[in-house]
Amino acid sequence: MPVESTQKIQSGEVAGPSVRLLGPLTVLRGGIPVALPASRKLRALLAYLTLTPHAVGRSRLCELLWDVPNDPRGELRWCLSKLRGVLDEPGFSRIETQGDTVGLRLDGVSVDAVEIAAAAAAGIGTLGPERLQALSDLFAGDFLDGLELDRCPHFDSWLVAQRRRFTSCHIAILEHLVNTLPAGSDASPYLDKWLELAPFDVRAHVALLENLARRGQIGQCEEHLVVAAQLFQSEELEFAPVREAWRAIKDRQSGAAPGAQPAIAFAPQVPIALAEPDAAASRRASLAVMPFVEHAGTDGIRGGLADGMTHDIITRLAKLRDFFVIARGSMFALAEKNIAPEDAGRRLNVDYVATGTVRSLAGRIIVSVELIEVRTARIVWAETFERKPDDIFIVLDDIGNSIVSSIAAEIATVERNRAMLKAPNSLNAWEAYHRGLWHMYRFTRTENELAQQFFGMALKQDPTFARAYAGLSFTHWQNAFQRWGDRDQETALAFESAGQSLLVDDHNPAAHWAMGRALWLRGEQDGSLLELERAVDLSPNFALGHYALSFVQSQSGDPKSAIGSSDHSRHLSPFDPLLFGMMGSRAMALARLGQFDEAAEWALKAAARPNAHTIILSIAAHCLALAGRQDEARSFAAAIRKTLPDYRADDFIATFRFDSEGEALFRNGARLIGLN
Repeated sequence: MPVESTQKIQSGEVAGPSVRLLGPLTVLRGGIPVALPASRKLRALLAYLTLTPHAVGRSRLCELLWDVPNDPRGELRWCLSKLRGVLDEPGFSRIETQGDTVGLRLDGVSVDAVEIAAAAAAGIGTLGPERLQALSDLFAGDFLDGLELDRCPHFDSWLVAQRRRFTSCHIAILEHLVNTLPAGSDASPYLDKWLELAPFDVRAHVALLENLARRGQIGQCEEHLVVAAQLFQSEELEFAPVREAWRAIKDRQSGAAPGAQPAIAFAPQVPIALAEPDAAASRRASLAVMPFVEHAGTDGIRGGLADGMTHDIITRLAKLRDFFVIARGSMFALAEKNIAPEDAGRRLNVDYVATGTVRSLAGRIIVSVELIEVRTARIVWAETFERKPDDIFIVLDDIGNSIVSSIAAEIATVERNRAMLKAPNSLNAWEAYHRGLWHMYRFTRTENELAQQFFGMALKQDPTFARAYAGLSFTHWQNAFQRWGDRDQETALAFESAGQSLLVDDHNPAAHWAMGRALWLRGEQDGSLLELERAVDLSPNFALGHYALSFVQSQSGDPKSAIGSSDHSRHLSPFDPLLFGMMGSRAMALARLGQFDEAAEWALKAAARPNAHTIILSIAAHCLALAGRQDEARSFAAAIRKTLPDYRADDFIATFRFDSEGEALFRNGARLIGLN
């Protein structure tokens, strides 16, 4: 594009058209609709290019929209020429064709669907009522309402996916709008639309009952209950949560002072009982994994590899015991009814839904996965895994490991960040636990103390919260390991908290992880290894269990096993807050094997992590010294002594549990740089 054209766009001299994709496709200039050619494929092409953030190959566009017997490239050229007449401004072309690709410049163009997608990506839950109302007004109908094409299965698949995506966004906007409207505002139009789009969403029904009751329309509430119960019964869905919510609303109404307006919040959290009731579901994050779809040719079918992978992922996630996972049977039953993932998530009242596809092509397997936050319609995580099927079972196991670990890590990150935004006195047990994790992973004495407070808050609300006991144990472990307190006393407290974790949930891998680390502090290496092996047996995807095995083995066990466990833990959780520890353990194991150069490189990687503490810097200093890189080693030693002026080899050795050969090795490293 000429420089002067780009400058015109940036300066605002070129006023772009408006494109409306929500409802019938419309292009407007100055608020006046522009006449479009009658071709439905031209309209489909415009919509596809508008929503695709990058240039698209001509072959892909031809495959998407045209049959092979015709002249697809010729028809594509005709459509592009007509679109130029609609979209281009004088001296500025919006259709870009470079090589064999086609792209659309949207500088200065208003696109309703793009605006909605950007709001969802940024977080609908953070928006105020005025902005939510403006977004809601953009929905003039279904995405590309009335635009279907014959014999274009690829486009049909894309169209269905986009309609589901934007319907989910619309529902999320309506829900948050109802919850944020000022007191006295009329929420009825938004509630009616919410129920129209999500007729089996328990929160929508409860919100409507709240709204009607607040206005004294009790008779209408009873009428709605009868109709809604019949609707749920027709789909064999549990209606009890709505009835229970209605009883609570009536109780609050009867307890209110005469003439007073009861303080009622819209759409309170109510657990839906489609799956078996579980007390954990009311406070832990919840997840539904929809059956993956296996693509063969142009048809999306279920079965084979896709069903097997879905079952495996559900099982592995459940073994982590970190959040509530909907049972396989419920998910497959919904899929049999062709329920969209986001709709399924709302019916089940879960926080997250995972979806995926499996494609077997010549010489490769491609698995695509998305994790969606149901109430905001936000895609939290998306990834595509591509492997050569040399051994299909090993490949699927490897992809499954990556999917499970990524989902668990992303949910933990979202939950931690959400907990950080809430006032401490408003946190429930689950949120307090994640707030504790946030502070714990800062790895300073002050933050460790804050983590203890939040874990204690979680346990006060829920004394059966095994992971909170494990977190509390880890904070005491840190105090002992980092010498932030009396080591014997902190060791005893770490052991006691780990024991409590095991008492409340002996099948939780985090409980055995906490006990394994506590036993290591007590010098009971054999018992420590047994507990840590039990943790990874219970959940092979529990990255911290593999890391802890590496940590223990790197000092006085089998260094080769330590390296293998370190590598596996990093593969399972490549962005883990304890990544520096995984790398540091590998470095110590390599040093014990006499591979000093490699040990130094891994130690440097560990020390470069943003949350690496003094002990990690000390590992780097010793490994560099053993590798003959004395100047670099002394710079680390100097950095350590700025914080701990009296730091010596004895401090480093006392921190770990080296065997006699390992102790002699690292004392020699300390002597080489004056830390002895």
